[in-house]
Amino acid sequence: MEATTADRRTGPGQLLRTVGLLLGTLTLATAFIAAYAGALHQPTAHDVPVGVVRGDQPAESLLTAVRGRTDTIRSIGYADRAAADDGLATREVYAVLTSAPGGLDLTTASAGAPSATDLVTGVLTGAAGQAGVPVKVTDGYPVAPADPRGLVPFYLAVGLVLGGYLAATVLGLAAGTTPVDLRRAGLRAGALAVHSVLLGIAGALVVGPVLGVWDHDVPFVAAAGALASFAAAMIAAAVQGWLGLLGTGLVILLLVVLGNPGSGGIYAPEFLPAALRGMHRWNVPGLTNDLLKSVVYFDRRSMAWPLAWLTGWALAGLVGLLTAALVRGRPTHRARHTASS
Repeated sequence: MEATTADRRTGPGQLLRTVGLLLGTLTLATAFIAAYAGALHQPTAHDVPVGVVRGDQPAESLLTAVRGRTDTIRSIGYADRAAADDGLATREVYAVLTSAPGGLDLTTASAGAPSATDLVTGVLTGAAGQAGVPVKVTDGYPVAPADPRGLVPFYLAVGLVLGGYLAATVLGLAAGTTPVDLRRAGLRAGALAVHSVLLGIAGALVVGPVLGVWDHDVPFVAAAGALASFAAAMIAAAVQGWLGLLGTGLVILLLVVLGNPGSGGIYAPEFLPAALRGMHRWNVPGLTNDLLKSVVYFDRRSMAWPLAWLTGWALAGLVGLLTAALVRGRPTHRARHTASS
């Protein structure tokens, strides 16, 4: 007797598929817990960079003394004060220590990461106090008053990345993870581009006019958000185009499970375990967090790295989606056409 549709749906193959999906979900959830708890349960700073002018003996002496006691801070030497200030403006360092009449000046950039500048300020003022040297602290790049812990760029980045890969996933569920041909792949990329632009605008309006966190650079925040969301969407679309449902799990692992705690958004990268410390330099959530901070607070030259990488990810995702349609889409399309005829 021929098996009914219900029998086929509840047969051994479907049962194995269901068990596999549940095991995959269990693995992702466990990895999520391990990544967040492992990275953030006991943040410990290592090598937080502080700028100093080479030859500035009082400032160099204090930093050398501190380094002899702890590895929480490392000094970055600059040729002159202008170069050191430039390093602060382009996010190479979190603070600059210089000598001044009667003591030392410490100029910080809390917009980079309040946790890092708080640590630098505490360590250096404490060490200077023990030596009887007064320190004047100035925040050269402060966070917005409405965002005292500097977390809005991270939360905005999370929303942008989440929106990007969810849009790709929804289109994959609605029309198949692999486009049947280049035309369909192009339409999918176009739809994701429109979605990303709209999400970038929406995010910029929420953190700008609606909540009043940033009352400036709204068009630039929108543009940065659109690029970030599109990069996440194209990565998701490409991976899903090649790997199907398994690709969705891989995207979640990369962009959420590892990407969020490794983004440097909750704690500065120097506070994270070694395995995650450099992730913000290449993973989409960290790049987005860095790009938003550069747009809103810092010299635009600091945008170069995250801008280049996010653009590269978007282009790589587009190429991946198109090649998936070429390699995996057309045979399926032909098979369906043959069967229907």
